[in-house]
Amino acid sequence: MDLQNLRALNAERQARRAALVMTDTASGAQQLVKAADVALHPQAEALEAFFRSGKSGPLEVDGQMRFVTVHNPPVRLVLIGAVHISQALAPMAAIAGLDVTVIDPRTAFASPERFPHVQVLAEWPDEALARQKLDAHTGVALLTHDPKIDDPALIAALRADCFYIGALGSRKTHAARRARMTAQGFDEAALARIHAPIGLDIGAVSPPEIAAAILGEIILALRKKPLRAEAAS
Repeated sequence: MDLQNLRALNAERQARRAALVMTDTASGAQQLVKAADVALHPQAEALEAFFRSGKSGPLEVDGQMRFVTVHNPPVRLVLIGAVHISQALAPMAAIAGLDVTVIDPRTAFASPERFPHVQVLAEWPDEALARQKLDAHTGVALLTHDPKIDDPALIAALRADCFYIGALGSRKTHAARRARMTAQGFDEAALARIHAPIGLDIGAVSPPEIAAAILGEIILALRKKPLRAEAAS
């Protein structure tokens, strides 16, 4: 890779922005494509699929072979609330390859003993998230049922470009949540980003089942291209 492309790629990686490198397998010539620019590329649809999957591989372009190397930032998952669901979800998400952080100001719950091998921050979400930039490769799950803890994290997530925002609670609880967020100045398009009630509708009951439903919804948001009907809704 030439020095200019290498510097540009390193800049994208340092900023946690996705990029890919297309290499002509015959000549060795390389092209850097930033995620922000992919929509303008002639092979946009194919390259978007590479970004979604996160996997590198071959691509035929006008009868010529290219090898596409994907550079996606590590996917992060922030769990707001050191609760039973989080105890089940954190190791599941880690197995799936997500970088998990648990945030909860309640020190009785937010302890390394309850969350081994996971970063635990016994802080208020607004303080913790001020140091951890939320971005398009970060998902946030709000699990405390306590607006004092959940709402600051939700406001931060809605102001960012998080690929997933999920919130625990009934439809009645979510209606009250939406009203609070409307009072904070968020419009309908922003509120529509919230997955609530959280998780895929699989009839989950126990904390581990709910955790599995949440992880499935997170992976769906991360990997699945929206159908045209969904994109238009």
